[in-house]
Amino acid sequence: MRLARPLAAALADGPVVLDGGLADQLATQGGDLSGDLWSARLLADDPRRIEAAHTAFARAGARVLITASYQATFEGFARRGVARAEAAALFARSVELARAAAVATGAEAWVAASVGPYGAMLADGSEYRGRYGLSVRELERFHRPRVEALAAAAPDVLALETVPDTDEAEALLRAVEGCGIPVWLSYSVAGDRTRAGQELAAAFGLVRGHDQVIAVGVNCCAPDDAGPAVRLAAEVTGKPVVVYPNSGERWDTGVRAWRDGATFDPAGVREWVMDGARLVGGCCRVGPATIAEVAAVVAATTATDTDTDTDVATEMDTGPPH
Repeated sequence: MRLARPLAAALADGPVVLDGGLADQLATQGGDLSGDLWSARLLADDPRRIEAAHTAFARAGARVLITASYQATFEGFARRGVARAEAAALFARSVELARAAAVATGAEAWVAASVGPYGAMLADGSEYRGRYGLSVRELERFHRPRVEALAAAAPDVLALETVPDTDEAEALLRAVEGCGIPVWLSYSVAGDRTRAGQELAAAFGLVRGHDQVIAVGVNCCAPDDAGPAVRLAAEVTGKPVVVYPNSGERWDTGVRAWRDGATFDPAGVREWVMDGARLVGGCCRVGPATIAEVAAVVAATTATDTDTDTDVATEMDTGPPH
């Protein structure tokens, strides 16, 4: 792998492609995701399958690989009888597995350690509602130990992702202070509001003054909600925007199956990039094949922008015709 620049430096130069839905890829590969730990159970039970899933996305063109730690918590591991020291080792393993897949590409690539919301630990869908009845201080106290465990494994960035409300966002921003790792913050949204119903402009505005936050945006949302959110995040914060929506399919909790068809159109990524998106990928039900299409669109968009810049520079160098 080429020595990677800081991810923030790469974002200053142009868009970078994220991976897609890791859990879906694990399931496709035959991984057993049953139980409250979801994909995190494979950190202990089948780590090589996780590395293979990361590798599939890396081969598709993803240059940021998000770890299998979204649902990993000390509390969740404890319920399974995993001691604290062993749990900390599993957090570190999540980073090591993504790093191994990144190194194998031989390309410049980064590892994002996933810090999922409190509701993911509850495993009852409450991460899509927020408003857990906990104070910001209580949420900070929950998140800080796992942030410290992941930061100790030296990922390139912490992904504070699928955040449903501003209380949890504030708690996470407090929890990462002093950890020495840059972060991105991405909300799960419905329309123009957080899942808890707060205005997105105010939610995005929380990152003002936080230099540690290198990108802000949305994930695990409907593709139709992504574009407006990208524009709003860029306008409100002036920071690079991160966006990785779901496929557009709907999970039917009654029958535990996906409904409706996919609406994620990789061609739409160009507009997101033009509006300020710098980290672009997919979330639930977005597999390596779609990420390959996203990577192709990003490459074409970047090439077009470079050609335009070159034309302008040439015209400025030679002057107008006489």
